[in-house]
Amino acid sequence: QVQLVESGGGLVQAGGSLRLSCAASGRSFSSGDMGWFRQAPGKEREAVAVMRWNHRTNYEDSVKGRFTISRDNAKNTVYLQMSSLKPEDTAVYYCAASRDVRMLSLRVSAVDYWGQGTQVTVSS
Repeated sequence: QVQLVESGGGLVQAGGSLRLSCAASGRSFSSGDMGWFRQAPGKEREAVAVMRWNHRTNYEDSVKGRFTISRDNAKNTVYLQMSSLKPEDTAVYYCAASRDVRMLSLRVSAVDYWGQGTQVTVSS
């Protein structure tokens, strides 16, 4: 059984930083994509950042230059360093993974596995 377990969410003031972590178990994603999506209240789930096994990345435009995705293939773990946070970054952040290499498209439909989500709240 595949599990993605996120940690690191919380409440932070605008301009602050947070680091999210996601540890995968039950399957290796060393040859696939891993990444982060988010969903704000009343909005559709959207991609934030995705990293391929070879460390190629793709970011949603609004987070470019502020968020950095990284991964440790040996640990089956992906991270999201978030800086210069804004109130509009408030959302539930979901770890995501795919068995193959489709997630760089940033499409929700490309995801095979989801974490349970972690809340990130940015106060103004």
